Amino acid sequence: MYLFTKKSVADLQAEADSGVLHRTLGAFSLTTLGIGAVIGAGIFVITGTAAAQFAGPALVISMLIAGVGCAFAGLCYAEFASMIPVAGSAYTYAYATLGELFAWIIGWDLILEYALGASTIAVGWAGNVQSFLQDFGLGVPAQWAGPPRTLVTLANGSAVSGVFNVPAALVVLAISALLIVGIRESARFNTVIVVVKVAVLLLFIGFGIAYVRPANWHPFVPPNQGHFGIFGWSGVLRGAGVIFFAFIGFDAVSTAAQEARNPQRDMPVGIMVSLVICTLLYVAVALVLTGIVKYTQLNVPAPIALGIDATGIAWLKPIVKLGAIAGLSSTMLVMLLGQPRIFYSMSRDGLLPPLLGKIHPRFRTPYVTTAITGVVVALVAGLFPIAVLTQLTAMGTLLAFVMVCAGVLVLRRREPALARPFKTPGMPWVPLLGAGICLAQMVALPLETWLRLVIWLVLGLAIYFGYGRAGAERTREARAELSRATVAAD
Repeated sequence: MYLFTKKSVADLQAEADSGVLHRTLGAFSLTTLGIGAVIGAGIFVITGTAAAQFAGPALVISMLIAGVGCAFAGLCYAEFASMIPVAGSAYTYAYATLGELFAWIIGWDLILEYALGASTIAVGWAGNVQSFLQDFGLGVPAQWAGPPRTLVTLANGSAVSGVFNVPAALVVLAISALLIVGIRESARFNTVIVVVKVAVLLLFIGFGIAYVRPANWHPFVPPNQGHFGIFGWSGVLRGAGVIFFAFIGFDAVSTAAQEARNPQRDMPVGIMVSLVICTLLYVAVALVLTGIVKYTQLNVPAPIALGIDATGIAWLKPIVKLGAIAGLSSTMLVMLLGQPRIFYSMSRDGLLPPLLGKIHPRFRTPYVTTAITGVVVALVAGLFPIAVLTQLTAMGTLLAFVMVCAGVLVLRRREPALARPFKTPGMPWVPLLGAGICLAQMVALPLETWLRLVIWLVLGLAIYFGYGRAGAERTREARAELSRATVAAD
């Protein structure tokens, strides 16, 4: 039945070898792409709100839960990425294992992860840039630095209603233009920024540790406030679900598989090394931050800057702000790199219009999907506040990881003889634990986030049954006809 039609691994491997996209990325570039995606809004923005609202100092445990769940899921991603090195990430893996309908669901879901994720980060980027400029008496007029129906606080303490977040929209358009020019240039830009922001975080840890007051870590797990997810151990779990938004870098690495020079070797390295480095940085920053500032005071847009203020090290504050701006820039770049490549893969399969599968004749990048994604993300970033976007992004990411973990189990059972350059260890427990930890974090997210996810998926299914199903069938028939004609010509 068409709903469960699968693409064979052999066909996917042939697509990977087609040469349509340039293979220019090595293990180092892939690792920095992963770090570029992970070290961003999570560590520079969400760390403070998650500690203040859900987990307190035990946010460190939340991060470890998220990191362990990502490690299990990352091992599953590494197996798929090494044997199916095709642009498209979890969408492609679902097509090979669970079938067309599930592939559409995960591809549609990944829009929450990448497009909304990029919008979220753009809003955070704009806030940090505005704060940095205001330190020098500059800045965008307040009404043009916030979304509609949202109050923007002025330097004198008064507030005005926002109209459109111009800086957030402009940075999205600029990075999209860079991505159209070429993946190699984008990767070099990302690598430079990654070095800058990791150095800034190490400065914060190194100088901040001398100002830690252990009393701020007590109680380490604040008592529950009578509601699920508001402190206590349920708050630790909800904190993991919220902070999980930050750990999607290795998924973004897998979207660039078709542009990796040696994907069988380099993809697992890029995925796992970036994940380990980022988890260690997150834990260290969270420990120092909650040790410097009481967790109840961290519900601010720039918690690390607040931590630096508390130390009194004035010269470090602008450096930290620049690091936050750099960090959010590279995270945005990786998110805006991933989404067009998923649309590109879906278009090649007929699930989306053929226009979205066009490759630039000179730059060899999916320029149509990159341009469309850039415009849509810019509009969303200009019109919506960060609070509306963050939890939906986390929900979309968690669902994608559950599907990938399930897909590894399905493919191991269905095609056990396939060559696997990298094998997920500890079968079947690693995929089961990965899926279980991600599901637990999904359950901990608020009910309204689940309702938004259901509405989003219903809309996606309407598009699938209205267009995608027939388009995919036409594409399969055209490929079959071409194959028969080739055989006849031989």
